[in-house]
Amino acid sequence: MSLPHAILTALLEKPSSGLELTRRFDKSIGYFWSATHQQIYRELGKLERDGAIRALERQQATRGQKKEYEVLPAGRAELARWTAASQDPKPLRDTLLLRLRAAAVVGTDGIEADLNRHLALHRRQLAEYEEIERRDFPPGKGAMEDRLRHVVLRAGIDLETFWTQWLERTIEELGAPDASRDS
Repeated sequence: MSLPHAILTALLEKPSSGLELTRRFDKSIGYFWSATHQQIYRELGKLERDGAIRALERQQATRGQKKEYEVLPAGRAELARWTAASQDPKPLRDTLLLRLRAAAVVGTDGIEADLNRHLALHRRQLAEYEEIERRDFPPGKGAMEDRLRHVVLRAGIDLETFWTQWLERTIEELGAPDASRDS
C-alpha cells in the first residue's frame, strides 16, 4: 500500500507528469522505495479514479503533451492518515543472507566473488549518499521539512555503512583458515 503514498508525497512536493515522477523516483524516493515506470502509471490511474489526484488543465492542448498531476484534498487527507498511523517494522528478507545460509549446506562456490561484488555496490551507494549529504544538507538545522529529508538520507547512509562493515567482516571471516581442519 506504500506506492500510492510515495506518489502522493512526490506530487505534494511538486505537481509532475508520470515521466517526471519516474525520474524523481530514480533520483530520490527510489533509493528507499523503488517503482517501475509501469507501476507508477498504473498507480496514477488508480489515484485519479479514486479522486486523490487530478490531471492539471493545460492552456493549449497539444498532441503528445504529458499530463501533469496534482493532489486533491482527499489525497492529502489519505496521506496524512497514513503518515499518522502506526506500523510495525517489516521482517528482513535478504537473498544474500539466505544464500549464505544455503552455502552452509551445499558449499561456498561463487559466494566470495558475490560478497565482494555486493561490497563494491554498497561502497558506491554509500559514497553517493555521502555526496548528496555534503551537497544538499550543510551543517546546521534547516526547516523541519529539510530535517525530515535529511534523517531519511541518514538512514540510507547508516544502512550502507552497516552493510559495508558487515560484508568486510564476513569476507575476512570466510577467508580465514578453517579451525576444524587444524585439529
